[in-house]
Amino acid sequence: MLEAPQMSPDPVNPTYAYVGAFVDELQRSGVRNVVICPGSRSTPLAMAFAAQVAIRVWMHVDERSAAYFGLGMAKQLRQPVALLCTSGTAAANFLPALVEASLTRIPLLVLTADRPHELRDNGAPQSIDQNRLFGTYAKWFVEVALPEATDAALRYIRTLAARASALTQASPAGPVHLNFPFREPLAPEPIAAQSWSQVAQRDLLAWQGRPHNRPYVEVRDTPAGAPSETTIARLAHMVRGARRGLIVVGPLDAPSLAEPLLRLAQRLGYPVLADPLSQLRCGDHDQRLILSNYDAFLRHAAFVEHAQPELVLRFGAMPTSKPLLLYLQRYAHCPLVVVDGQHGWEEPTQFASDLIHADPFALCQNLLTALDAGAGLPSPPPIDRPASGSIEYEWATAWQDADRVTRDAINAAMQDFDELFEGRVFTELAHLLPGGVMLYVGNSMPVRDLDTFFSCTREHVRIMGNRGANGIDGVVSSALGASAGAGREKPVVLVLGDLSFFHDLNGLLAARLHGLRLTIVLINNDGGGIFSFLPQAAYQEHFEQLFGTPTGLDFSHAVQMYGGRYEKAQGWEQFRKLVSEGLSGDGLQVIEVSTDRVSNVKMHRHLWKVVGEALDNETGPSVH
Repeated sequence: MLEAPQMSPDPVNPTYAYVGAFVDELQRSGVRNVVICPGSRSTPLAMAFAAQVAIRVWMHVDERSAAYFGLGMAKQLRQPVALLCTSGTAAANFLPALVEASLTRIPLLVLTADRPHELRDNGAPQSIDQNRLFGTYAKWFVEVALPEATDAALRYIRTLAARASALTQASPAGPVHLNFPFREPLAPEPIAAQSWSQVAQRDLLAWQGRPHNRPYVEVRDTPAGAPSETTIARLAHMVRGARRGLIVVGPLDAPSLAEPLLRLAQRLGYPVLADPLSQLRCGDHDQRLILSNYDAFLRHAAFVEHAQPELVLRFGAMPTSKPLLLYLQRYAHCPLVVVDGQHGWEEPTQFASDLIHADPFALCQNLLTALDAGAGLPSPPPIDRPASGSIEYEWATAWQDADRVTRDAINAAMQDFDELFEGRVFTELAHLLPGGVMLYVGNSMPVRDLDTFFSCTREHVRIMGNRGANGIDGVVSSALGASAGAGREKPVVLVLGDLSFFHDLNGLLAARLHGLRLTIVLINNDGGGIFSFLPQAAYQEHFEQLFGTPTGLDFSHAVQMYGGRYEKAQGWEQFRKLVSEGLSGDGLQVIEVSTDRVSNVKMHRHLWKVVGEALDNETGPSVH
């Protein structure tokens, strides 16, 4: 006869010992923020996070907004942020933000609660297949073992926490997905006072972690290092043989790169075409060769015809500008060297002749050193500044003149517009925003107008956007997450269109729940303004229904519901006043700039015509 199994005398709740060790190890590994969505199956993890004083909990009702909120925070902090939700479609709503995080290399630790295996694929409620739910957009996936309060299990869960946290930041950074199956009961059972004394007989490293709050596993990820001598010698040979070159810098978050990159540009006499998300348009660094109006003047056929480059060096992701892409396509035979420090493949054009996986800072520094030393090449010594009358001088000056003429022509022409013009939002902000402000910009038309109309400024303004997947979803939550990461002392301004705003209205709740400050400039043209610039606009019969998609919404009621202030700018003087109030104020403020889609297209096209005429009248040096 079999004996009945004896109950363990140890009343420790195994689930809570397990998740407690996991959360403790996360804080040891540097995780300081978790965004939690309410749910039942995730109760053990949620309660463990709430009990961990070293990790701040940010609650969000909507999972999609929550994930974008975490994305914005991780982007601002450059540190991993954890996301937690219950099982089922709650987890599926994380996907859009994870796509963005994957493509822009943002460290997110995604924790999804799940049914245990016996409740899967048999009609149990709120149960879907969550294994590899996010596909290739999660750089690592683990189906976590069921909780146990054994030494082996606790060693496992601590190791997993350290490894997962480190992997979110390992080059290339990105989201890691851990799927936690839990059996009921999900709430913690009472623990006898004497139970923890029995822990002394166990493996203390497994139960309590290592002494002095050290991580259980020390992980040191070495980012892309310095390029090889062979790579530098080849690149030095290329730049010596190309006296008419360009440096293109796309979306990039590398503050230390500006100084050596701009020294290299001066050395070579290469103009720098800087995307607004390159962080080069703002700051007190040397801006003489930085161009910010190329999106406009590269539309001018005569300039492009005579501006054939001999070499293009590109850093960062592909820039926003379509005219720049068409320019590179026109001169696809020109050597294009792409420098990617993340061992990825940031090259969608298929024009690249060389792709260098190396630290961009080290590459610029080493290339300058090689040019100083001559790198064993027979070419003449490198130039410190393009000499007047030289090919380099004429080339650089022609691009600088085009940039200046374009900027002056646009600024003058915009003064004559009777209506509010969407592009002018960014010329105004370029003058209004003081140092220390963060500018978050939505996709579709706003980021394109940012590219065209936000000129260089000496103020340190950090410009951010979700340019991985380029979606219009989650932008409000991302900006609020960035605001949370920046702290109350740093104002954040978000510029987005009405469809993006509508798509993430739920995200506004975070501003009220967490007392965040955010000034939103809402460009309201009642629909999808970008489609009016595309070929679809020629098919008027169904254009409004399928592409224009007007909503006719009055957003003031929604903003008031979330405790914000809503103002409609009647002119640019009032716009400047409202923005200034938002920067100095607190909480949520929305400034509506109401425009007309048809008129907006006409004003843009008028500006391109004005720029073309101004360039035709320019008598400065030729780019021949």
